[in-house]
Amino acid sequence: MIIHGLQKMTLLDFPGRVACTVFLGGCDMRCPFCHNAELIDGSAPAALDDQELLRFLGRRKGLLDGVAITGGEPLLRSDLAPLLREIRSLGYAVKLDTNGTHPDRLNALLEEGLVDYAAMDIKNSPERYAETAGVPGLDLAPVRESARLLMTGKTDYEFRTTVVDELHDEDSFRGIGAWLHGAKRFYLQQFTDRDTVPFGGLHAPSAEKMRLYARILQADIPETALRGVE
Repeated sequence: MIIHGLQKMTLLDFPGRVACTVFLGGCDMRCPFCHNAELIDGSAPAALDDQELLRFLGRRKGLLDGVAITGGEPLLRSDLAPLLREIRSLGYAVKLDTNGTHPDRLNALLEEGLVDYAAMDIKNSPERYAETAGVPGLDLAPVRESARLLMTGKTDYEFRTTVVDELHDEDSFRGIGAWLHGAKRFYLQQFTDRDTVPFGGLHAPSAEKMRLYARILQADIPETALRGVE
């Protein structure tokens, strides 16, 4: 398997774990605020392959205890499950980031017990989902099914939304709350502009707005918190 990036240590990407983060290329969404836009079409240069990753993990036993798999969209990779089996055989916990567009593959990983923690991006309320994901006419049914699977409690999970001033408002979070009422936990992440973001003209909401959106969401998801609020 081609791996497009490796962050060798992080205390942020995998809650409660000292982890590394593995970046896989390819994504079926085109979010205008994406921080990893160079990974979208999978054409970014390979940083290493799966065997090099496994050798790295073998050397890091005792220093790391988790591996976060992100993208892009990792579930586009049909060979993801074998890699996760190898990672777990080395004694590591696995966190999976996903946009929820491949519920069948997500369910297979959950059923096999290959994911210890899942983080699913929720782009917006259903009414503005396609716009925010950059995919006109997006079929939301697979995303809804992935959210339902996580809410059944087969593994620990979080939902999260990157909040962009031009794309989100109060109704966004009323809609998300109605959709995901009773979810375990939710994080609102403040958008940060970077050179890798594909579209200009996007801005972070104010801290005041972020706190307001969190209060709205807490009516349906009490464990709602903020990340990256300045």
